[in-house]
Amino acid sequence: MIKGILKKENGSSFIDENGICHFENRIIWDGYLNHWENRSVFARELNQRDYEKKEPIIIVWPDDPDPDEPFVDLYYNERLVKYFTSTLGHTAINVNGSIFNFSHLINENEIMSREEYFYRPALGEFAPSPNNGGFEILEDGRAYYDKFGRNFMRTIHQIRIFGLDTDHFTSYLNSRLELILNTPLKDDNPEKYRDFSIIFNNCATIIRDAFHDCGFKKIRGRFPRDLFVNAAYSLFRTDTLEVSYTILRQLLVPEAPKSQVSPLINVWNYFRLKELRIFSNK
Repeated sequence: MIKGILKKENGSSFIDENGICHFENRIIWDGYLNHWENRSVFARELNQRDYEKKEPIIIVWPDDPDPDEPFVDLYYNERLVKYFTSTLGHTAINVNGSIFNFSHLINENEIMSREEYFYRPALGEFAPSPNNGGFEILEDGRAYYDKFGRNFMRTIHQIRIFGLDTDHFTSYLNSRLELILNTPLKDDNPEKYRDFSIIFNNCATIIRDAFHDCGFKKIRGRFPRDLFVNAAYSLFRTDTLEVSYTILRQLLVPEAPKSQVSPLINVWNYFRLKELRIFSNK
């Protein structure tokens, strides 16, 4: 991993680390340059390779480190307008820099680093297909998963919480992840998590249950935005916690349309949302 200034000169992009040029003559995604040119960034190579030069993909992310003290971030990701399955949005949780992601797709139940969750480039298998602008696996086996950095694909709402038992959270979430990964695969759809349920066992209910296991029994929500609003309403009223709310605005790039806020399913959460005044429909 290197740290330096993201630059582009004479048609060549690179990371300038005190006069030393890194990744010159390599592919650095235009999305990074559009948002962070001449800014301090971190960069490293990924295991995956780009499809143009067959070289390791370079991931770049801003110089914005996590807090030193233990923390939990709850994320509500707005919905992707081009995918019906994204109508209700998505939720994930960050415990001390490890982001737990739960999904109906078995390979997306994982622990991710902050940079890969938010800032993977739209290159190689992470990019949308040039044919349909979305997910596609070509006849030759080349895959386009349309799964690049979440903050380039959507606006993300964040609650940051200090004062929670992060060891307890990590233990519970690890146990749920282990249970999912050890669940026998579906014969007809081996890529999907067999026990996933859009109502009873999804990304929101797993994270809700983690809060319950850590003593926050009043937090409710079966769907991502409902859980986020309900959790914010409850956590902001807990005197032993330090809680803040931030909107991580979508970093717009040509590969992704602008995201939209998903509807609240529980009507009572509209009243909680109005009182909180933490975000509004766009």
